[in-house]
Amino acid sequence: MSNFEYDLFVIGGGSGGVRAARMSANYGARVAIAEEYRYGGTCVIRGCVPKKLLVLASHFRDEFADARGFGWIVGESEFSWPALIAAKDEEIARLEAAYRGALEKAGVTVHAGRARIVDAHSVELAGKPITARYLLVATGGHPFVPEIPGRELGITSNEAFHLPEMPRRIIVVGGGYVAVEFAGIWNGLGAETTLAYRGAEILRGFDADVRRFLHAEMERKGVRVQCGTEVASPRG
Repeated sequence: MSNFEYDLFVIGGGSGGVRAARMSANYGARVAIAEEYRYGGTCVIRGCVPKKLLVLASHFRDEFADARGFGWIVGESEFSWPALIAAKDEEIARLEAAYRGALEKAGVTVHAGRARIVDAHSVELAGKPITARYLLVATGGHPFVPEIPGRELGITSNEAFHLPEMPRRIIVVGGGYVAVEFAGIWNGLGAETTLAYRGAEILRGFDADVRRFLHAEMERKGVRVQCGTEVASPRG
């Protein structure tokens, strides 16, 4: 008989941590998991899912215009950023509940809070020690903000999903697919958008023809793309 409270204790309720906890429990292990923010991780809570909802919203302006060519008579349209964010929050809450439900159905003990590793077989959670034969750290990552003067004045993709109002003008720093998607979102929703990237061309590592074509298409749609640009400080 094991002297440990659990066979496995997982720190982090993202996709990896939830999957490991649920599958281990399905095989008969005694499992607990702790998450200090929200279950679902980056993809569900502040990454792929909310971003794709905003991407879909940003497409409608062009689709309303295209519809006329197919016989649809579209009336006046109006966009509400608060309504979009409220709908996004509702969907994220639904998915988080689904993640929690799947864990509980599998028999995993679910904790809300920050777990701290004490030694090789124990963690501390809300001041209480918990022991386990194995500890799995699945805490994910966070956005990188360059060490430049005024860095605290900017936001990351995390905060972009919770802005109280949509920006009228925005500069997106970076040339990867996340930055390119956000530039397309803001532009599609009507913001004056600039994409600044230090490299020679956006989407480093992608096919060269795709990179050039997408660059041109973004500019055609009104995004100001500035490559070879290093951000030094805010301009006041």
